[in-house]
Amino acid sequence: MQIGLLTIYDMCKAVDRGMTIDGVRLLEKHGGKSGDWVASA
Repeated sequence: MQIGLLTIYDMCKAVDRGMTIDGVRLLEKHGGKSGDWVASA
């Protein structure tokens, strides 16, 4: 997800270099060594 946000920042930086992207958090994850995980509500 962060890669996508960095791509958006890169496209928009010509308009506003001081922009911020807030509220990014992991909601769920599947696979990997630790298995599945879902954030509590």
